[in-house]
Amino acid sequence: MILGGTLVKSPPRGHRRRGPDPPVPCETWQMRVWAPTSASDIEVELAGRVVSAARAALGVELSLEGAVIRPAGPGRNADFQSNVALALAKQIGRPPRDVAGALVDMLEVDDLAEPPQISGPGFINFSIRRDWLERRLSVVAADERAGVPRAATEQVVVVDYSAPNVAKEMHVGHLRSTIIGDALVRTLAFAGHRPVPQNHVGDWGTPFGMLIEALHEHGWAAGEAHGIDDLNAFYQAARSRFDADAGFARRARERVVALQAGDPATVALWKELVAESERHFADVYRTLGVLIEPEHTVGESFYNDRLAQVVDELERKGLASVHDGAVCVFPPGFANRDGRPLPLIIRKRDGGYTYATTDLAAVRYRVRELAADRIVYVVGSPQRQHLEMIFATADLAGWLGDRETLLEHVAFGSVLDEHHKMLRTRAGVAVKLGDLLGEAVTRAAAILDSRSPDLARAERDRLAAAVGIGAVKYADLAADREKDYVFSVDRMLALDGNTSVYLQYANARIHSVLARAGELPDPSTPILVGEPAERALGLKLLAFPAVVDAVLQSMDPHRLCTYLYATAVAFSAFYETCPILAAEPAPTRDSRLALAQTTSRVLTLGLGLLGIDAPEHL
Repeated sequence: MILGGTLVKSPPRGHRRRGPDPPVPCETWQMRVWAPTSASDIEVELAGRVVSAARAALGVELSLEGAVIRPAGPGRNADFQSNVALALAKQIGRPPRDVAGALVDMLEVDDLAEPPQISGPGFINFSIRRDWLERRLSVVAADERAGVPRAATEQVVVVDYSAPNVAKEMHVGHLRSTIIGDALVRTLAFAGHRPVPQNHVGDWGTPFGMLIEALHEHGWAAGEAHGIDDLNAFYQAARSRFDADAGFARRARERVVALQAGDPATVALWKELVAESERHFADVYRTLGVLIEPEHTVGESFYNDRLAQVVDELERKGLASVHDGAVCVFPPGFANRDGRPLPLIIRKRDGGYTYATTDLAAVRYRVRELAADRIVYVVGSPQRQHLEMIFATADLAGWLGDRETLLEHVAFGSVLDEHHKMLRTRAGVAVKLGDLLGEAVTRAAAILDSRSPDLARAERDRLAAAVGIGAVKYADLAADREKDYVFSVDRMLALDGNTSVYLQYANARIHSVLARAGELPDPSTPILVGEPAERALGLKLLAFPAVVDAVLQSMDPHRLCTYLYATAVAFSAFYETCPILAAEPAPTRDSRLALAQTTSRVLTLGLGLLGIDAPEHL
């Protein structure tokens, strides 16, 4: 059931080598809905009560979102507040405090909260009953999933991410897609859905004609060793020759034809390029600790035999036609600088296909053969309009099926240096991803050496990888994904502030306390929240299911990062003000141990969803 909705601008569409950027961005709109996250979400509980009160007291129908339930600000002596009365006052022409009073008179929250209080111009403040909070926390503390329910209906969610190019080393430009995509795959799986990773590798087309022709002229043949460094250098040289040498450009195009026609020598060399590149990709993915496996790689070449079918089907349905010798689709709502309809070229004048054709073939394959309920493209912001045109064309073609597959673009910004320029080496080329990750691990090892000089070398190396790689991932995921962010190893590895290192140390501190406690609390241990810091931590822990759901709805992992940091801060305040091991009487000690243990579980689960290790000691 749709409980409320708002019209919002659809997010920018992504980044990848999927065709030229259109000259004029096109504004589109889509409906998004806000729905309850789980039965344990206090804000949803309160929102439902406010909706009922508005109907009874004022005859007004509200969505749950319209109830405007938010955590109370500092100094309000409340847990949650609603400013719905301020919005309704304008609608019905009554003073806000009068509206708030009418709502409070009809609010039925005795089982959940203390009597609501009105403050300021008409805020309604809620304090959750201690007994209700303790019961709910006791249930969550006994749950290995920390209260997160499994999805009632499993969805097949195709996640298109990473997408490096064959014969080229992975660089910093691949970092965000890979990390964000991995976090989304992990979160979808944890929630009970079936994610289907798709690593849409660039392994076909003109670039390979250039490279194979260059290798052929250089005398290299199939069966010789071609390291990724060599291939990267050859590709750059071939690109320069292609732009400057008309004869070489012609031979490179002929080589593409030979590849597409299955010429044995050309195909054999192409396969070796792919194999060497896949070895390189696997090394980077292993270092980065992401879940991409070889079976997830579905390169552009996979769709080669399907491209003609795509064009034929679009022509039969009257959606594609010939313009200036090329076959184009003109999805409504897209225009160039002159206001003319913007074409999506699906077959060039020379008969070659485009990245758009491949993307359309991928949509059709993912809906028809992978049975996707949802397809998520983790692609950078500059390709927004290209993807919107792909989505619009697939919809017009009827390819989204009876299941009405949802196509989503998870856009992201760029990684910048400390001068807010694109992160590059001094030579002006993109930083190799392997080098970037290696620096983070080396710096983490130095920090561990300074803090724990007696660590065994193997353990130091293991922890350095957990801290260094975790720092890189978290810095990326903690940023608003649609914005650029500055890459700073010093900031990433800071022990204070919103960093993975802070969270890892908080979790390690909890494990230290639990180890010193000896026997861990029984799962049935009642949770007590008599102190303000206990209450604040408890409320944070109960919010975990709603945050996981918010990530699934928005595809924004930074929401989880923000929550985990706030939870770690709440634990720090609890740790400083509420003795744990020395607490008396015994039920208080056991309760605080259970709170600490539940906090560790939430931090560990949350970091795991981000693809970050949570060592038990540092």
